[in-house]
Amino acid sequence: MKALILVGGYGTRLRPLTLTVPKPLVEFCNKPILLHQVEALVKAGVRHVILAVSYMSELLEREMRAQEQRLGIKISLSHEKEPLGTAGPLALARELLTDNDEPFFVLNSDVICDFPFDDMLKFHQQHGREGTIVVTKVEEPSKYGVVVYEGETGRIHRFVEKPQVFVSNKINAGMYIFSPAMLRRIQLRPTSIEKEIFPVMAEEGHLYAMELQGFWMDIGQPKDFLTGMCMYLQSVRQQAPERLRTGPGFLGNVLVVRMENVTVLGEDVIVNDELYINGANVLPHKSITDSVPEPRIIM
Repeated sequence: MKALILVGGYGTRLRPLTLTVPKPLVEFCNKPILLHQVEALVKAGVRHVILAVSYMSELLEREMRAQEQRLGIKISLSHEKEPLGTAGPLALARELLTDNDEPFFVLNSDVICDFPFDDMLKFHQQHGREGTIVVTKVEEPSKYGVVVYEGETGRIHRFVEKPQVFVSNKINAGMYIFSPAMLRRIQLRPTSIEKEIFPVMAEEGHLYAMELQGFWMDIGQPKDFLTGMCMYLQSVRQQAPERLRTGPGFLGNVLVVRMENVTVLGEDVIVNDELYINGANVLPHKSITDSVPEPRIIM
């Protein structure tokens, strides 16, 4: 199977983190955002990942070439010379996506969740239409564009932008699976898949919704990035607590310094290894090279 990940944005809302690296390579819980998605796709059987790139594509390519070997998959880059919106990149990568009749995944690079790729594929095969959207429940639907669909079958009827009266509390979660026939709907030009493609597919009965179980967050903004980390760690704690380190310990190569009582180190203080400090207060911009066994010393 194949997957297309939309990674071409500039990540301006996450600056300064994105001034030196593209947003998909920003560390999220000790791993680049993009790698969370790619590893989940590989676990679901994807063997070819296509990245729709533009900004800092050289850095993305260098990092993903290393991951390509580690994961044993093929990674291709589809370069946008101009912004193509959320649908245009699918047309640009058409040849890569249609060399067989298998459905393919499409993801926004800002999404973090318990990725339900196996369930998406089963649901898509069951209804047999052109497209499946993953939707998630929100508390304040008036802030979003919502998806109105049949609860039993998942067939989507329409989309309503920021409804003032309740029609639905499910929103587009930024994860899709499509059959290759869907690509005939998209021309190679800047196009919004949400506003120009999905409404037509829904009207023709070719678009279905699958509700996401578990947490979900669009981490494209600093506040949501931090909230997403908390939600992700809570999910890991519930499902695989052995992955989280608890209590004191050492990670990597470190210098060991023994400090007792209430030892306070000021800003920019350097303490050499194998020293003993007993309840000292070290003022800023100091370098400590010898042990200080006397208690409560101010330096």
